[in-house]
Amino acid sequence: MSDLTTDILDGVRKYHQDRQEQREFVPGTTEIWPSGAVLTEEDRTALVEAALEMRIASGGISRRFESAFARRMRRRKAHLTNSGSSANLLAVSALTSHLLGDRQLRPGDEVITVAAGFPTTVNPILQNGLVPVFVDVELRTYNTTVERVAEAIGPRTRAIVMAHTLGNPFEAAEIARLAEERELLLVEDTCDAVDSTYDGQRVGSFGDLCTVSFYPAHHLTMGEGGCVLTSNLVLARIVESLRDWGRDCWCEPGESDTCRKRFGYQMGTLPAGYDHKYIFSHVGYNLKSTDLQAALGLSQLDKLDGFSSARRRNWRRLREGLADLPWLLLPEPTPRSDPSWFGFALTVDPQAPFSRAQLVSFLEARKIGTRRLFAGNLTRHPAYADRPHRVSGDLVNSDLVTEHTFWVGVYPGLTEEMIDYVVESITEFVGSQR
Repeated sequence: MSDLTTDILDGVRKYHQDRQEQREFVPGTTEIWPSGAVLTEEDRTALVEAALEMRIASGGISRRFESAFARRMRRRKAHLTNSGSSANLLAVSALTSHLLGDRQLRPGDEVITVAAGFPTTVNPILQNGLVPVFVDVELRTYNTTVERVAEAIGPRTRAIVMAHTLGNPFEAAEIARLAEERELLLVEDTCDAVDSTYDGQRVGSFGDLCTVSFYPAHHLTMGEGGCVLTSNLVLARIVESLRDWGRDCWCEPGESDTCRKRFGYQMGTLPAGYDHKYIFSHVGYNLKSTDLQAALGLSQLDKLDGFSSARRRNWRRLREGLADLPWLLLPEPTPRSDPSWFGFALTVDPQAPFSRAQLVSFLEARKIGTRRLFAGNLTRHPAYADRPHRVSGDLVNSDLVTEHTFWVGVYPGLTEEMIDYVVESITEFVGSQR
């Protein structure tokens, strides 16, 4: 590192320190966000250092992050993308590849998913000409069950694509075992659940593929960004091809002839010896990220243990503080799980003397940010009204979530004082309704 670079980065550290004045928490005035990024001096310095090196495309820093993150997630391969939504698109699209042979999903095949979720878990199913099969969730965990999934399997069912809701794992071991028994492919959407475990095993390591988001609201951030992980080398190859324009070549950026036969292929009806760097075996996209993002991601990855501890601590403080209140259904971790929580869900009893909207309005007036449990029942949205789909059983709980559920934050940027103010505010509101 040159003396000039050292001086610049020292200035960046001083700049960060100068901006980090401690601001007093003022109840009712200071915003309590439901989610957000916690960015440190090391994060700012890492990002600026990458910018000084003009790391504006995907390269060596991205590969370093992919290797480190794959180890952390207990997967053999990780491929960075430009968003978590793109990660989901790549994961589901990979299931339609001809390289899977008899396991290839084709238009009209069914994919089981939950109705009470986020659109980008479901959209790739439709975008690939597949048919979502919606199942209901349990209240308190806000995940579905292996029994519901088993009942939803029909003659055209070929895959399961589901998210671990608000960081709370679904029954991953049981659902993975069911998928194996019924020859179904399983995609775990872990965008809200990095570092959560089920049966002592990290979520994202149960399915054929898993996806992650690095949007600022999530456990780690790159600003934007996402990742697809797998231990199946065929699926990893497909994901890489789809992400990188659909090309067949696997050379890293700036490299050539990794396979040692760049001009030795004959594929399709192309002439023999056609440059492998320009042979395309999938109808793909360009969904890569950049080294700028990866540099921030590497710095954030070092803090994951602390972030996860803070999320668990804040969730417990809320749970204990609200435990004795009537008319509120409080969340519970899935049995045998240890969630790294994304949020704290609350469902207002339909028989309560107040509505969810009234409680939310009270909290928002006190600068306590709230969010809905994503889309609620997706089948009730105009985007999906006329799309091919099937519903297995009823969606009673998904409808209840749509009407009565919301969540508040537990992210590491919240202090104990802020969490206590959230508890005091909810307690005050509920007490005033008796």
